[in-house]
Amino acid sequence: MKATSSIHAVIFDFDGTLAKLNIDFPLMRQAVLDLVGAYGVPLNEMSNLYVLEMIKAARELISEIHPKKEEAFLEQAVALITKIEIEAAKKGELIGGTRDMLAELKRRNIKAGVVTRNCKAAVTMVFPDIFNYCDSVITREMTRNVKPHPEHLFVAIRSLGVAPELSSMVGDHPIDIKIGKDAGTLTIGVLTGYSTSDELLKAGADIIINKAADIIGVLP
Repeated sequence: MKATSSIHAVIFDFDGTLAKLNIDFPLMRQAVLDLVGAYGVPLNEMSNLYVLEMIKAARELISEIHPKKEEAFLEQAVALITKIEIEAAKKGELIGGTRDMLAELKRRNIKAGVVTRNCKAAVTMVFPDIFNYCDSVITREMTRNVKPHPEHLFVAIRSLGVAPELSSMVGDHPIDIKIGKDAGTLTIGVLTGYSTSDELLKAGADIIINKAADIIGVLP
């Protein structure tokens, strides 16, 4: 495990880590599946995919089945999931201690970033002053491949100007731990989402903390 004393940047997941949004993912999945089905695409090939990966796979199939209709599908699908994310954001809130923790990281000259599969509009609705606290915020619109693809985290790391081995990925889901491992960062799991300590440790988390604000007690 990397020494926490060598960490110069911390990259956080957003939903379940810095904020509570309670997105209705079953509703979102079904809405996207219904849209995909309306284009005559077989659903059995993508029913087990995450929503964003489902949209990507469907777009590719639609381009083969109905050439030139894939962009219309993509526009519809993105609008659909964005609406659900925005509705959740209207009722969302930051997890206690988030701003104070980020301010303390800045005081210690530790850079802070966010990587999220959520859209920018939802993130800034819940955390309108996020750019006063974070040096980099990489939403799904800002990367070609979203997590769990490591490119998402690499985009954030490059924007912070810190090497992966001097960075830490913090999140509430095993895919946050996986992306950190794949990118070569320290990985920290938090228990404010839906994953248990055992699930995060099984994914390879180096450290488990109760909430993101507790990272202040982990880093020097």
